[in-house]
Amino acid sequence: MLLSKPELVRMLRGVAEIWTEHKDELSEIDSRFGDGDHGVTIGKIAAVIGRDLDGWQDDDAETFLEDLGDDIMAVGGGSAGPLYGTMIGGLAGGIPESGGIGAGDVKKMLAASLEAMEDITTAKVGDKTMMDALIPAVEAAAQAEGDVPDVLKAAMEAAAQGAKKSEEFVSKFGRAKSYKEQTIGTPDAGAMSTALFFKGLWNGLTE
Repeated sequence: MLLSKPELVRMLRGVAEIWTEHKDELSEIDSRFGDGDHGVTIGKIAAVIGRDLDGWQDDDAETFLEDLGDDIMAVGGGSAGPLYGTMIGGLAGGIPESGGIGAGDVKKMLAASLEAMEDITTAKVGDKTMMDALIPAVEAAAQAEGDVPDVLKAAMEAAAQGAKKSEEFVSKFGRAKSYKEQTIGTPDAGAMSTALFFKGLWNGLTE
């Protein structure tokens, strides 16, 4: 299976839809130890994705993702805009110069996204951030065998497990870190939205 523009559009719309659907839940989680606005910002990012997809004309996928990342970075409301702008824009780094996007290319896109994130944050698995979902997702994708859907499914499942596991960790970044052990038992809102990102990609491709 090779991804081209129609499939990428469906996948990104899947992300926008699932983020919009869960924005209130994400804000509720964030309100326990954070600013309570994560879902609001995620909703704004979802709107940017939808707007940019509606306006996608002649740009190739690499240029589109780079521009989308820049537009997301400009979204106000805490760190989610810069973080997701970096993560989504970083996907462009793995796109082949020509032809469709195969399973190996998807792995490269996810690896490039993680590399871009590691340029701006030192957070690792266990720090109770979005990296608790992103790192396992990228690692699982890299090890996955099969076609594009298999790679995305592996990433989606690992991201969901990582987000769930973030409940066990003590927050080490952001406002929540001041609550220390009190944050145990609550998942990280960023890890949850990252898990939803991968589920949205999967939904968009398969539904």
